Amino acid sequence: MENTENAIEGTGSKNVEVVKEGKNIAIISYVTVVGLIIAFVMNNDKKSKFASYHISQSLGLALTAIAIGILGIIPILGWIINIVGIFVLLYMWIVGLINAINEKQKPLPILGKKYEVWFKNI
Repeated sequence: MENTENAIEGTGSKNVEVVKEGKNIAIISYVTVVGLIIAFVMNNDKKSKFASYHISQSLGLALTAIAIGILGIIPILGWIINIVGIFVLLYMWIVGLINAINEKQKPLPILGKKYEVWFKNI
């Protein structure tokens, strides 16, 4: 078991460094919209696939939050969708932040796969 772990670490030590470098940017991307903009600018210098992935997931969350906010203008039905949507977005945000902290490149629940397709060029 240890030999397998050492072999993985030995062959992918550059990958580990790249992920750790992008980890800070990925975490920043989930901290408010300003953090998303800062992460996007920071990732322009050295393109990290890990950071880009989490930036696209965070961008999807931000745009979904805006859409849910606009729906909240509609009386009664819009308010219900808004309240439920806020809790769903909160759950998705926590999962994304935990994935970034744990250096996992997994899509967010519910809309994560769509965010991958929509924002693949980031």
